[in-house]
Amino acid sequence: MIGVAPPAYDPAAPTTANTLPIGAPATVRAYVVELFRRHRRAFLLLIGVNTVAVVASMAGPWLLGGLVERVSDDVGARELHLELTVGLFAAALVVQAVFVRQVRLRGAMLGERMLADLREDFLVRSVGLPPGVLERAGTGDLLSRITTDIDRLANAMREAVPQLAIGVVWVFLLLGGLVITAPPLAATVLLTVPLLVTGCRWYFKRAPSAYRSEAAGYAAVAAALAETVDAGRTVEAHRLGERRVELSEQRIKEWTAWERYTLWLRSVLFPFINVTHVMLLASVLMVGGVFVLQGWIGVGQLTTGALLAQMLVDPVGLILRWYDELQVAQVSLARLVGVRDIEPEAGDALLAPDGRHVHADRVHFGYLEGVDVLRKVSLEVPPGTRLALVGPSGAGKSTLGRLLAGIYAPRDGRITLGGAELSRMTAERVRSHVALVNQEHHVFVGSLRDNLLLARTDATDAELWAALGAVDADAWARALDDGLDTEVGSGGFALTPAQAQQIALARLVLADPHTLVLDEATSLLDPRAARHLERSLARVLDGRTVVAIAHRLHTAHDADVIAVVENGRISELGSHDELVNADGAYAALWRSWHG
Repeated sequence: MIGVAPPAYDPAAPTTANTLPIGAPATVRAYVVELFRRHRRAFLLLIGVNTVAVVASMAGPWLLGGLVERVSDDVGARELHLELTVGLFAAALVVQAVFVRQVRLRGAMLGERMLADLREDFLVRSVGLPPGVLERAGTGDLLSRITTDIDRLANAMREAVPQLAIGVVWVFLLLGGLVITAPPLAATVLLTVPLLVTGCRWYFKRAPSAYRSEAAGYAAVAAALAETVDAGRTVEAHRLGERRVELSEQRIKEWTAWERYTLWLRSVLFPFINVTHVMLLASVLMVGGVFVLQGWIGVGQLTTGALLAQMLVDPVGLILRWYDELQVAQVSLARLVGVRDIEPEAGDALLAPDGRHVHADRVHFGYLEGVDVLRKVSLEVPPGTRLALVGPSGAGKSTLGRLLAGIYAPRDGRITLGGAELSRMTAERVRSHVALVNQEHHVFVGSLRDNLLLARTDATDAELWAALGAVDADAWARALDDGLDTEVGSGGFALTPAQAQQIALARLVLADPHTLVLDEATSLLDPRAARHLERSLARVLDGRTVVAIAHRLHTAHDADVIAVVENGRISELGSHDELVNADGAYAALWRSWHG
């Protein structure tokens, strides 16, 4: 069957994730070693109780073989040997039952602890990545890793790892028992090894890459669906529904092709395993029968050897079954620990700004190599200045804002805060001085108080209410049944997008940074409410440096300085009156805004 051609599958299906890396084999091995080192005591305890359970299970074949041997030699002692054998066998069954229960219990506990560590490690490492990395990663790939890959690993951690360890111990103990009780028969086990090795080598040579392609195909499906849902209104507005459906169907077709291919691989492997089991028992019986006829071993030894050989079927099948499961899990593990291959931000913990002056000097930046979104951008933002970035969509306003907030590092040029280069400072140091609030606001599951305390954990209730009042949110917050203790987020009180935006701005008030980058932070409010909120925030933000990415030009009207961004460059710089009088790009935008 090894020569049978596989079913057709699309070779164009993706084999790797689009953005976040897949862990190198060395990274995966290092993490596995680290994981076992953390839980070595529990792992050794599992091996210990499993050893006792296996030894107890071997008592049956040994007792039965001894009984057969003695009965054949001493018919008069048949009843005495039978009673003794039954008593010992019953005792062995009790011991086996007790320790098998312990094996299952200890294995489940070990698996859950390792799974919990894996989830925590992935979350901690992901949160610690540079924000720009996650932003460029895309929703689909990240979502598939924290859902599908975790789900696949859950089964492996709970069962595959403990069961594989149990199976390996089981095989070695049974082989050891066979060598001790019937040494001539031990060599017959080797007759089945070539067939088993041939089938396994064929399978495991193809399986890892196929499973990686399968996982990457699912990530592509998730990405296509997530992007379509997120941009649903845009899809409808531009009548892109059929095109998005075709793309989704193509991705699903590629993914299911790899699913069918991996299923075909398993359908070839498992018959080999079944044939190996039959050959194992047949070889022991045939060769052992010859040995009995030659007088080299006794009937009792053959009985014990045949039973132990038959018992080898279960652990070998267990190992191959769970090793196959680990092929899937290994791919998911590589995708999860791949974030470890991303170099952390090389920040200098000792580097600190000396002042609040923001300076961009001939900055170049691009998301793709060789394609710059910003070119030769130079900008001075003195402390306390309110700077508005305006310009057409796609000009690079939001990108420049993220550079000034330290989210991205420039490809060329420097951005400094108080003379200290932002790209060389640690993320924690940057966030203590500069905060970014954009149009995407997340409400975490928990109380309203918990959502606010994310910005400052030691804030009092009075300070929380003051922050809500600063963003005009105290009225609706006080109307909640439980006030600050009201559960919000998924499954709790449903906040409107505007209320979620106010919560994000209240966090900003609590965090109290001296430099703020606001990427249309009031876009989800209606124009009148947004204008009122901006005036309320103006009192709170007085004296701070504010960089506002403005799509509504009344925000630019109130700014001290306006920078017009066009085609990745700053084309105009000045106050509202100066730019209107200059009758340039800003004046044209202002006239179109006012009709």
